[in-house]
Amino acid sequence: MIKEKMPGNIIVHIIMCFIFFIMSGCAVVGPDYKTITPDVPINWHSGLTHGLTLSTAQDDSISLTKWWILLKDPVLAQLEQETLRNNLNLKEAFEKINEARALRGISSSDLFPVLDGKASATKSRSSENAGTGQESNFYRAGLDAGWELDLFGGVKRKIEAANADLEGVKFAYEGVMVSLTAEVGLNYVDVRTFQARLKAAQSNLATQQHTFDLNQSRYQAGLIDELAVQQSLYNLEQTRSLIPQLENGLSTSMNRLAVLIGRKPGKLEKKLSMAGSVPEIPVSIAVKVPAEAMRQRPDIRQAERELAAATARIGVAKADLYPKLRLTGSIGLETVAKDNFLKWGSHTFSTGPSISWNLFDANAIRRNIDVQDSRAKQALIHYRATVLNALEEVENALASFAREQERRKALFLATKAAKRAVVVAEDSFNAGLIDFSNVLDAQRSLLSFQDELAVSEGTVASDLIRLYKALGGGWTYKNN
Repeated sequence: MIKEKMPGNIIVHIIMCFIFFIMSGCAVVGPDYKTITPDVPINWHSGLTHGLTLSTAQDDSISLTKWWILLKDPVLAQLEQETLRNNLNLKEAFEKINEARALRGISSSDLFPVLDGKASATKSRSSENAGTGQESNFYRAGLDAGWELDLFGGVKRKIEAANADLEGVKFAYEGVMVSLTAEVGLNYVDVRTFQARLKAAQSNLATQQHTFDLNQSRYQAGLIDELAVQQSLYNLEQTRSLIPQLENGLSTSMNRLAVLIGRKPGKLEKKLSMAGSVPEIPVSIAVKVPAEAMRQRPDIRQAERELAAATARIGVAKADLYPKLRLTGSIGLETVAKDNFLKWGSHTFSTGPSISWNLFDANAIRRNIDVQDSRAKQALIHYRATVLNALEEVENALASFAREQERRKALFLATKAAKRAVVVAEDSFNAGLIDFSNVLDAQRSLLSFQDELAVSEGTVASDLIRLYKALGGGWTYKNN
């Protein structure tokens, strides 16, 4: 019995299919990432006092996304909204999302075949001394296709890493929002604090100016000596010297605030020229349990996504240890006479698989695997450090907020007593019962306590904003 010889191109296709089905059964190399959660205590170490309460209600998370609304300051709320629309750092962070999305698209494209088109027309002449000396033409057009099969999941791992990178960049964008909204709030509080301090200084300046004028009249009438006049004068000028410093601080805070919301320095002076008060503190402030608070923070979520990306890149590196199978093919037309270009006899084609396997590279691939493994370990350490730093930030914010309210209460009582002391000292001096140094001390103390009270009221508001920031407030939290 005579056996027919199998055509060569059929044999090639059978070999190609055999290789494909055998090697496509290989598992995706590299470790599979398992989502980790923050290792945090059940409750906060700092006691929740002075209006701080523990809550797990969903409404609290919604309120935290726009914490400035809780301060009930319409000017601050308007500035925050304008910041989210116009801040340049936020726009830059958003463009990084677009960049990461495009990079993910590049990684995904490796799953698909590559198709190239080409065409050429050449005219050549051989040497008469080395050949015929005749001229010839050659025309060619065709399509080349190539497809590297993802047999061991290297491309899959690369896409996995790109997806994690994109998610991480999104959380970085949210982190910019958290920092930015907090920075706007802190600078706004600074503006109001400087205005309150200026108001107190100017009020004391007016009082001390009146005292100086009165002492000068009394001295001219021979009722008091010159010492009281000079004491009231240097007390007056010392208070006056504080005003330029406070005005400079106010101007700096306004300029910084203007830049944060995307305006040029000096463009907020008209809007904030009318002195307002420091935002009032809500009576009750809900604080999530540590586990929920940590999940709200975008920096922790970003660090977790960076760990996922680093883990996936171990698989990308390990895939280089294994063979690579590439399917190639081309079709086209070739002729030396352009009149025959489109005829069937001009057609050409080629097809077939190719396998490549790195046999020796002086351990470069394994070194790269070690690099990626080390980077994954670094990412895990960074994640844990981010969680620890976040816990520290919240604990410090809780303690500062509570302690500063105690300090503000004491300063309020001290200021109240200082106001009364000034009245008593001035009445006693006018009655000739005490010398002017007692009035001087009382006026100095009043200005000092009023200034410290204004600073403390601003610090309480600032500590609350820092607490909101530490809890991850300022961006839209989605439980997914």
